[in-house]
Amino acid sequence: MAASVTDIEPTTEQFHAECDAFLQQRYERRWTVESTGFVWGQGSDEVVLYEDGRSPELVAEVASIRDWRADLFDNGLGWITGPTEFGGRGLSRSHQSVFDLAARSYVVPSNGLLTISIGMIAPTIMRHGDDRLRRRYVPALHRGDLIACQLFSEPGAGSDLASLATRAERDGDGWRLTGQKVWTSGAQFSDIGEIICRTGAGGTHGDLTAFLVDMRAPGVTVRPLVQMTGAAAFNEVFLDDVWVSDEQRLGAVGDGWPVALTTLANERTAIGGEGFGGSGLLRFERYVAMARAFGMERDPVVRQHLADLYASLRIARYSRRRAAARRASGAAPGPEGALDKISLGRNVERISDLLGRILGPQLVADGGEWGTYAWREVVLGVPGYHIAGGTDEILRNIIGERVLGLPKEQQLSGPNQARPMGTEGR
Repeated sequence: MAASVTDIEPTTEQFHAECDAFLQQRYERRWTVESTGFVWGQGSDEVVLYEDGRSPELVAEVASIRDWRADLFDNGLGWITGPTEFGGRGLSRSHQSVFDLAARSYVVPSNGLLTISIGMIAPTIMRHGDDRLRRRYVPALHRGDLIACQLFSEPGAGSDLASLATRAERDGDGWRLTGQKVWTSGAQFSDIGEIICRTGAGGTHGDLTAFLVDMRAPGVTVRPLVQMTGAAAFNEVFLDDVWVSDEQRLGAVGDGWPVALTTLANERTAIGGEGFGGSGLLRFERYVAMARAFGMERDPVVRQHLADLYASLRIARYSRRRAAARRASGAAPGPEGALDKISLGRNVERISDLLGRILGPQLVADGGEWGTYAWREVVLGVPGYHIAGGTDEILRNIIGERVLGLPKEQQLSGPNQARPMGTEGR
């Protein structure tokens, strides 16, 4: 249970003092880039896009994150904006921002591994689950007692999610799940998974149903997927006659599509968010320092790349802040999140192009120099940013139809004419 609080909402100044006192008693103060300035050649030059789920360090990090979240929650800081009846603090997003800013000054565990749990699955349960599911899972997810993953994509149904083949068949007071999911982040650590299954025979949106499945139930098998970066950040999940109680259903039978859309909207907001990218990937000053370190700061092409990157990062930041202000007013994440996600992919691509221009062969051949070969993972990881969370093509359709109000593509006539790939999956 969260710590009890008074009915009087603290001012942001009072709340900052509370947060700082909590953090100061438990964690060392961090000397940040903002306070010391970025110095080329100091510290680690590692740039991690995709954490390797097989590493022992990540396993240990999961344990520390659980402890961190439990301590936060028990002291009224684990779900600052959440309803008090579900263990939240009931404060504003401004208060959450105050805590986030205070936490940056201390060496605290990252919440990155809980992005899916807190940012995607918990909001979906709050919106589509009954009161029993909300009380059972949402506080536990925010406290770190449970970790959740998203079981949507399949080998034959990625962006075209509506064509998924994993089935759920009625079995008494429950369901039997059989099929395969792929590109599942954090499945190896997860306690539960939100899964979309086909429960009808029509092959349409109305034949899909959402469940919460125990990731350690008999019949669930998780296998790592190794990317060309060398990391195994994702998994494939096999479900062989996995039994799920009907009480674990999210929404009505056949209403899985609205549930999926809620999760996807939150996913795109999370992927395109301010902190995504890690290791200072989106810090412009790193690339200015790199250009100077290699004597390229006056190269006209490099300067053009830097100017383009600077402008694009600023535009993306303003777009995210506009979306955050919209959410602060109580609005649910909308299709505008697709814009932030596309913007992130394009900016990572801009960074990759700039790296190639400055580093040249040192980017692909390890000569041992600081800040060179370490960036190879960024270049190798660029394609994934155009795919994860919905392909760019699908997201452009969403923006065109739902944000700009453009007419939808119509089914073409004739035996060999079909709708453009991916439009079925929205």
